[in-house]
Amino acid sequence: MQEETVQPEKPIEELLLEAQAKIEEQRDAMLRAVADADNIRKRAQAEAIASQKYAVERFAESLLPVMDSLQAALQSKDVSGVELTLRQLKAALEKASIREIDPKPGERFDPHRHQAMAAVEAQADPNTVVSVMQRGYALHDRILRPALVTVAKTHSDPISDKDLD
Repeated sequence: MQEETVQPEKPIEELLLEAQAKIEEQRDAMLRAVADADNIRKRAQAEAIASQKYAVERFAESLLPVMDSLQAALQSKDVSGVELTLRQLKAALEKASIREIDPKPGERFDPHRHQAMAAVEAQADPNTVVSVMQRGYALHDRILRPALVTVAKTHSDPISDKDLD
């Protein structure tokens, strides 16, 4: 048997240089990818900070005409100006998805939307709203401030002598 020697097409030194060049290209590509990812992360953080900082910008802009109207109403001492301003404020709140919580007398007390400030004897079903001291407000499904209400007491019979032994 005769030994055949296979001659490589390229010398080993040349193959080594090509491999080193390819490694260097891949290293450069990896460093660029890492830098791009870092830049994206930093940009996202900056956008999140700006978003939090200016989240109420549109809402604040809708309140500026209300402020102008209040100042004008105070200068003119015109009650109708105050009523107009209240309508503007309600419209601005509605546009921002802020709604009033204004329970009506006789409505069932809801501890998630109402805060009982007092319980009184009343000609109403127990645990129902008798009166509203202060309206509450909700933003979408989150309560900003519960309505402050007076609630009808539960009717309890006073202790009588016949129950005693």
